[in-house]
Amino acid sequence: MITRVKESEYKTLTTIWEDSVRATHTFLSDADINFFKPKIMNEYLYAVKLFAYKDEAENICGFIGIDENRVEMLFIHSKYFKKGIGKRLLEYAIKSYGINELDVNEQNEDAVAFYNHFGFKVIGRSQTDEFGKPFPLLHMELK
Repeated sequence: MITRVKESEYKTLTTIWEDSVRATHTFLSDADINFFKPKIMNEYLYAVKLFAYKDEAENICGFIGIDENRVEMLFIHSKYFKKGIGKRLLEYAIKSYGINELDVNEQNEDAVAFYNHFGFKVIGRSQTDEFGKPFPLLHMELK
């Protein structure tokens, strides 16, 4: 089931974010993760509309953050990878909120392939992330 996230669940989202990033963003060092983690916890989660996918026991398995027509974050706990949760969250955002844009780390090839599968196409590329770190971003749009 997909529900709106409550602020009291932000700590759980941060835990899921870190687990997911460690499993998928192998290009990030511990120092990079430690740089981003407080930003996730104290800034980014507050800047978007958040929706969680919960299992039958109401445990959060993954979440999506959106802003206007953009996916700003989509993270699934690694023990739930390949179970269709990311697909359900993305389809929900597309159908319910008209999502048609996102940025993805170029080095996260599985995520790039995931978004390509849903019809997102690369429309641009940045050599660095928004902090000037050497993590190229692909700018994608739903075609």
